[in-house]
Amino acid sequence: MNIDLRHHIDTGPMSRFQWTAVAVCVLLNVLDGFDVLVMAFTSQSVSQEWSISGSVLGLLLSAGLFGMALGSIALAPWADRIGRRTMILVCLSLSSSGMLLSALAQNAGQLGALRVLTGIGIGGILASSNVIASEFASSKFRGLAVTLNSTGYAIGATLGGVVAVVLQNTSGWRSVFLFGGLCTAALIPVVWFRLPESLDFLLARRPANALQQINMLAVRTGHDPLDELPPAPIVSDKSRVRGVGPADVFTPELRRNTLLLWGAFFLTMFGFYFVTSWTPKLLVEAGMSATQGITGGVLLNLGGIFGTALLGVLTVRFRIGRVLVGYMAAASILLAAFVPATSTVAVGFVLGAAIGVVVNGCIGGLYALPTTLYSPPLRATGMGWGIGVGRAGAILSPIVAGALLDAGWTATQLYLLVSVAFLGAAVVVSTVRAQAGAAVITVEGERTVA
Repeated sequence: MNIDLRHHIDTGPMSRFQWTAVAVCVLLNVLDGFDVLVMAFTSQSVSQEWSISGSVLGLLLSAGLFGMALGSIALAPWADRIGRRTMILVCLSLSSSGMLLSALAQNAGQLGALRVLTGIGIGGILASSNVIASEFASSKFRGLAVTLNSTGYAIGATLGGVVAVVLQNTSGWRSVFLFGGLCTAALIPVVWFRLPESLDFLLARRPANALQQINMLAVRTGHDPLDELPPAPIVSDKSRVRGVGPADVFTPELRRNTLLLWGAFFLTMFGFYFVTSWTPKLLVEAGMSATQGITGGVLLNLGGIFGTALLGVLTVRFRIGRVLVGYMAAASILLAAFVPATSTVAVGFVLGAAIGVVVNGCIGGLYALPTTLYSPPLRATGMGWGIGVGRAGAILSPIVAGALLDAGWTATQLYLLVSVAFLGAAVVVSTVRAQAGAAVITVEGERTVA
């Protein structure tokens, strides 16, 4: 019966219930876009109020990314033990607390610590929400479901900028953090009532009320309930004691793909956060006005909304790996041509929007990739560690760019460096071998049909 239920969800039409679950996950990813840029939007006001140096401000800008890396790595494995939905609720509590308390911070040290706390929550949310969205989607729409989550990031980044300008002009920078904290807290009841636990987790980990929850999912997706739980997957006694951990993504059959996935995440996020963080400033360095530089940055985010949605549509017809390699190759070409093209403002803006389309799509495609590589008990762990390693690239990116600028590198040279990073990511992704991860549970070397 479990094989039939999973099969029917994979091959059947998407119900309203399934699309609602995906929509909740998209809302959760809007938080990522808002939270990543909230410090950037308020940095000038914070610097003026506390008279902090550029180096301290840089640490504040990186604190949230550091927290996200920590949350993805440390909390994601627990989502494979206690449940994706439960972990999302815990992380929403952490991130909303961090945002609300940030509005009360009295110095840079307090704000930095609270940015780390907020980032930890967001990191756990990202790993869990992308996995649960993929597990509620049918096979046909799985790539679309996950890439729509990344559309949420671009929406959050774009709307966050508008909200930040309005609130700072009327109520000061603290109101921006207060707004973000209240919006995050408001999602707790939404997740509680509208986002159930995934079928794959219930079948693999079997919590006390697993049969009741599985039957609820069956009925709400238009299928018959089960009379009893199906046979349990084979799990070693050692694994029953300690549960799933990071070491499980390094079994002999997974080690190669895990390392390739980490390389792809690192290179892509290194390039992505360089583009989103430095483009306005480097456009000015290349000869544009300050207003034109900001316009270029906005076009990147607007392009991202269309880019991730387009990638999702393409995955309905083509394999995610092929689409992702195409996006990465296109990003490499456009980045190499970008700065020379800015000599004509209109052409530069068009290329900027196109770069936003492909680099945001690369992130969306990467979030979909781990769901094809890991079995249900390992998905959140595999996703979380991939995102965590990628965040290391995101943290390193502005540091390297700043050091190279100080060393005399031009904007053209920096964009060529990032172009090479995306080309390298394309080569890495092209060598990943997709596993039957959605159908095979692998724990401690044992294999069994899910």
